[in-house]
Amino acid sequence: MPEKFRAQARARRAERRAHADYTGGVYGSLLAASVVVGAGTLGVFPRLELALLLLATGVVFWLAHVHAQLFGARMAQRSLDRGTVLYVCREEWPIVEAAVPPTVAVLASPLLGLDVQGAAWLALTAALTGQMGWATAAARRAGASWRQVALTDAVNLVIGLLIVALKLALKH
Repeated sequence: MPEKFRAQARARRAERRAHADYTGGVYGSLLAASVVVGAGTLGVFPRLELALLLLATGVVFWLAHVHAQLFGARMAQRSLDRGTVLYVCREEWPIVEAAVPPTVAVLASPLLGLDVQGAAWLALTAALTGQMGWATAAARRAGASWRQVALTDAVNLVIGLLIVALKLALKH
């Protein structure tokens, strides 16, 4: 009997993967990149502060998205139950996941001999790479043609370059 439950759990996980929405990952990566750029305008943040700021911002925006989904669109359609709340929390979780690579980059930067500014650039690179990765995965999962994937990548590259230009314009 336990094998039956494991098989059902595997089937539910496969179903979630098949219907995965990467919007939160793209959004979360852009959010992380914006945090890195914005933090630099306020002065030099020690690495631990920047890492905590990245994670905290991801969690706060995740909570905001969960709240908006549950009390905006979902309540109008049906009543809330535990399953719906957990489903929405899982669906929006990529926002937090997208903050992890830039945070790891900041924390690992001393191992690479980078100063705080180098750590910020590494985190920005990780965030923008994540943004393109999430967007590519979303396009492929949606069944986009290779041409559509290339267009998606080009748009995300332009957005990333705009963020880099903003960072350079703010002279840090």
